[in-house]
Amino acid sequence: MKAFNWLFRNRQTGKITIAQFPNLPLSITFAAIVVQRATGNGSVLDTVADRTAGIALGWWGVDEIARGVNPWRRILGMAGVAFAAFRLAHSL
Repeated sequence: MKAFNWLFRNRQTGKITIAQFPNLPLSITFAAIVVQRATGNGSVLDTVADRTAGIALGWWGVDEIARGVNPWRRILGMAGVAFAAFRLAHSL
């Protein structure tokens, strides 16, 4: 229980925080992924949606690393940045 509290306890409110809504960068990421899935591979819109999703995910990750309210959120932020970097490297 001590590890759970350390990982998930919001340092500002004292409540358990796993996710917080609304979240603009994640909303942009999800919307861009939906657009990407709905468009043809290799189209201009597909490329723009792919880049938008990667940038928004990176934005979210950096924000979570810097301002996450608990270690869980910061770990998720690091994973988001790593995944965004992987997507970027893979697309080049």
